Amino acid sequence: MMSQLLLLGLLLLLLLLVLRGRTRREDEPPLIKGWIPFIGKALEFGKDAHKFLKEHKRKFGDVFTVQIAGKYMTFIMDPLLYPNIIKQGRQLDFHEFSNRVAPFAFGYPPVTSKFPGLQEQIKRGFILLQGDNLTPLTESMMSNLMLVFRQDYLDQESSWKTAYMYKFCNSIMFEATFLTMYGKPPSASRHSGMSVLEKDFIKFDKMFPLLVAQIPIWLLGRTKAIRQRLINYFLPHQMSCWSHSSEFIRTRFEMFEQYDTLRDFDKAAHHFAILWASLGNTVPATFWAMYYLVSHPEALQFVRQELEDVLRLSGVEFSRDKDATLTPAHLEKLVYMESAIEESFRLCSASMNIRVAQEDFSLRLDAERSAAVRKGDIIALYPQAMHLDPEIYEDPETFRFDRYVQNGQKKTDFYKDGQKLKHYLMPFGSGATKCPGRFFAINEIKQFLSVILLYLDLELEEGQSKATLDLSRAGLGVMLPAKDVRFRYRLRPV
Repeated sequence: MMSQLLLLGLLLLLLLLVLRGRTRREDEPPLIKGWIPFIGKALEFGKDAHKFLKEHKRKFGDVFTVQIAGKYMTFIMDPLLYPNIIKQGRQLDFHEFSNRVAPFAFGYPPVTSKFPGLQEQIKRGFILLQGDNLTPLTESMMSNLMLVFRQDYLDQESSWKTAYMYKFCNSIMFEATFLTMYGKPPSASRHSGMSVLEKDFIKFDKMFPLLVAQIPIWLLGRTKAIRQRLINYFLPHQMSCWSHSSEFIRTRFEMFEQYDTLRDFDKAAHHFAILWASLGNTVPATFWAMYYLVSHPEALQFVRQELEDVLRLSGVEFSRDKDATLTPAHLEKLVYMESAIEESFRLCSASMNIRVAQEDFSLRLDAERSAAVRKGDIIALYPQAMHLDPEIYEDPETFRFDRYVQNGQKKTDFYKDGQKLKHYLMPFGSGATKCPGRFFAINEIKQFLSVILLYLDLELEEGQSKATLDLSRAGLGVMLPAKDVRFRYRLRPV
């Protein structure tokens, strides 16, 4: 009887501790737990992360800790403090989080000691998306973009046609990017069944935020079956038949084949993860860049004129009967177009840069301040707060296509409290974990915009409200539109 009472007492004590949660220690940031045990402030944060953080910054200052779904997240809200967090490599680690989330979301086993050397080889392979390797990748994308665009959207009729803008962007960018990365099928220029693959991808992508939150996939309806179909598309016996794939994918394919303990399904899941990484943020970024230009005709005309001037000064004669060709050198000169893209990122990206504390330690914030953090806590930067800060960006809710241009050159001078910011635009993450495909992504969007501006007249349909953000992806990158937008297009006069 005594042992049963003792056990009951211990269980009650444990329950009390769970309900109470942790308490703030000396030198730790303000602690915000909420009234629901374990859940904490997850519901409020998920509803509107930017509003939530803005309100709590006003109450608690630039550094505070929030309990969110069982995790304790310390938010650093002052962008002047970002450099100290980003360079804190030894005690703050990103890979602990990504190594747990990515296998869970994409369905491959964790890359552990079971596969010696694989983690390092995967990391080294990303260099094939940068530097000199970017040129053949960009040239291939240009060719595939024109292939899809000409066959699906160009004809000789000059009458106006109506389409949904996000669907338009997705259909072109999805297939052109797929062909560029993974290559073409035998004896054909395009893969059959691409529309089915695209639809499955969209269904999976809608569930992606829940997978990142590590909601068990069996609770997400048909998501597991959809993911399995997507993965099966990349099984080695199929991919081995494709030609003209990128060097990046060829290298990964050969690398995975070296590991006999890695199942074919697991190899395919890794390839599927790259498809999502290539499209999950690039497609919505393309949409927003197109949307803001089309909804601002003066900006669209200015960027179109810049494009035509770059081609003319390079000796390129454009004809709508021929495929447009823009080299990386041409793309680099499109300063105002790049500014418009970056302005779209500023308004619509809500990525969260996170690091996991590897030990209890004192995090140096600046010369005067430190904050005590605990092992396992998440340190988070939320750049959207910076992107919409009126002290850094005048009239921050307004799209200004030339915001990142000064005297015809890229503008990099932005200030907070009279100090120049080292980090003023962060759609791709930060530090060593910055997206390795960011240069290719920017080039892709420039190519897409160039093609539609050269070939088409574009305008929004009247009688619809402005596009708004779907806040469900806050923290994961570029947000999708809450609702698609109708627009009209026609072939431009000769």
